[in-house]
Amino acid sequence: MSSKEIYFEAETPLKKKIRTTGGYWEFIVKVKHPIMRDKEEEVIQTLKEPDFIRQSRKDPNVYLYYREVGDKFICVVCRHLNGDGFIITTYITDRVKEGEEVWRRS
Repeated sequence: MSSKEIYFEAETPLKKKIRTTGGYWEFIVKVKHPIMRDKEEEVIQTLKEPDFIRQSRKDPNVYLYYREVGDKFICVVCRHLNGDGFIITTYITDRVKEGEEVWRRS
């Protein structure tokens, strides 16, 4: 997998195309959150069909996409820029971060 090529991309309910490169995905699954290895499809689903989306309290360009999986959530943290965006990180959690909810599945 090329480190600079887009590894995957997904369009969100906010009409943002969120992407990550192969190199950055490797960094996430090797360094930041190894539990996310082989969970690309779950991350794509979370971006395409989240249960809800929150805007970061600290950075108005950062959005957190949550999807319930069992008794936990997959959280995909993204930065929105110029209509598109990229993944900052992704992880599994049992706590939802504070922030304004900007979208919820109806």
